[in-house]
Order: sequence, then structure tokens, then C-alpha cells
Amino acid sequence: MSTLHTRVLRGAEMAPHLPDVARLRIAVFRDWPYLYDGDTAYEAAYLAAYARTPDSVLVLALDGEHVVGASTGLPLADEDAEFRAPFEARGTPVDHVFYCGESVLLSEYRGRGIGHRFFDAREAHARALGGFRWTAFASVDRDARDPRRPAGHHSNEAFWHARGYERQPDMTMRLAWKEVGESRESEKPLTFWLRPLEGGS
Repeated sequence: MSTLHTRVLRGAEMAPHLPDVARLRIAVFRDWPYLYDGDTAYEAAYLAAYARTPDSVLVLALDGEHVVGASTGLPLADEDAEFRAPFEARGTPVDHVFYCGESVLLSEYRGRGIGHRFFDAREAHARALGGFRWTAFASVDRDARDPRRPAGHHSNEAFWHARGYERQPDMTMRLAWKEVGESRESEKPLTFWLRPLEGGS
């Protein structure tokens, strides 16, 4: 019998699990397309902001009691200025947007519907909070011809489209992180994807 299941935590409830989330982020984001050379100090500070935000959400994927995946979200108004700026430039009130942060899942657990559970739980959380008209996330932009792209790599774009999200080419931000093989951080472009939140107010 499968022991794979998800658990939804809010605000301060997530604090005990943040070291597991940091471990997963460092492991999963080391692969294409992020190529993130993880930093534990950065992870601790980044994730602590979620625990301090009362309306944030953490969805854990567990095999028994072992954390094998995680997905985060919070009101866009509680995110950093870089995340809010493309919406403000477009004239979209940030108070109407719930931001779906990262989803990370160990490779051996993919293809079992956990990605859908992550989105279902975050979108349900946004509806329950009320006041949100959109859900959004950002994805790093990479050249399809980049020689570091693994052979046979499959983009998540078909999955995101199936979830009702549309890429917004005019809504891009730049974030800095240290890639594998880099000696220092460099900025990378990330483009937002949006979906109307049915049932939102």
C-alpha cells in the first residue's frame, strides 16, 4: 500500500519543517533549469519569511513521515518588491494575487499526481482566504539550445497550461543566485504565469 500523501500547513505551523524544505530546494533546484548551487544560510532566511506570514501555505508530500516534496505560497503583497513590480507596472493590484512559490519533489516520486495536489491545495487555500482574483508563479527562462539542457528534458509548460496558467511575456523579473560552476551570483530572468482564480472574490 502506498504511504505517499500530502499535508497542508499554514503560517507558523510550517516552521518545524523548514529544514526539510531547504534540503529539498537545494537538491532539486541543483538540476536543470535552475542549476542552483544551494546556500543553507540563504535558505534559512528565505523560508523563515513564509513562517512569519500568517496567510502563507506549505504543502508537504510525505512518504510515511519522510518529506519527499514541498510547495509554498503566500499573498503577493507579502512578497519582495521584485516579485510585485511586474504586477504594479501592469496595473494589477497585488492584493488580488496569490503567489505560488516553488514546488520541489524528488525525482522518484514524480508522475504520481503530486504536482496537481500541490496546485489544488494552494489554489484552495487562496480561495479560502478570499479577496484573490489570480494565482501566479514565476519560472526561470532558459534558452532551449543551452548545451547544459539535459537530453530528453521535458518542460512543465504543458502541465501548467493544463492547469489553466498562461505565460505573460511582458511580466518578467530578475533574481540573482549562484549557479553550479559560477564563482559568484548572477541575475537570471523569470517570467510570470497567471490563472484567474475561479471562486475568488
